[in-house]
Amino acid sequence: MQADIEAIRYDVGGGERIELPVKLKVHDSIFVPLAKWAMLLAGNYRCITKDGMRTAQEAVYSNLDESRSVYNFVNELCVKLGANPNDLVPFEKYAAAAKGLSRPASAARALQNGMPNIERADKLVQLIAKQKGLSHPSIDATVTLVDARLDANRKKAAA
Repeated sequence: MQADIEAIRYDVGGGERIELPVKLKVHDSIFVPLAKWAMLLAGNYRCITKDGMRTAQEAVYSNLDESRSVYNFVNELCVKLGANPNDLVPFEKYAAAAKGLSRPASAARALQNGMPNIERADKLVQLIAKQKGLSHPSIDATVTLVDARLDANRKKAAA
């Protein structure tokens, strides 16, 4: 199925066929895709600020210790859910990649542009952690901030 999806091309007319921007990657572990959670919470959602947004690089490197703490907390949560630590990306590898993240994440851009709804991986991780009796102050602060920004966008859209 993975190969079939990768081979699909869309006819845009005039004989031109383009690759679809959809991929399906098959992994032996269901936890491989969840490795993205740590990246999202340590970088992407931390692009969101009270007054706007910042780049993902700034979000990670403005407080590298906090970024590491969030990242490792989320990875440890995945392990508690059954992930093999070898399926997860180590923080150092993510931090090295984050040096090249020169744009704010899509969630931050969406909030900045007034979107009333965004994907909430931050809240999902927070709720799963709570079910396990766990919490992280930075994740809780991020969820509160995103809730407030969404509330403001919804009120503005309704006015």
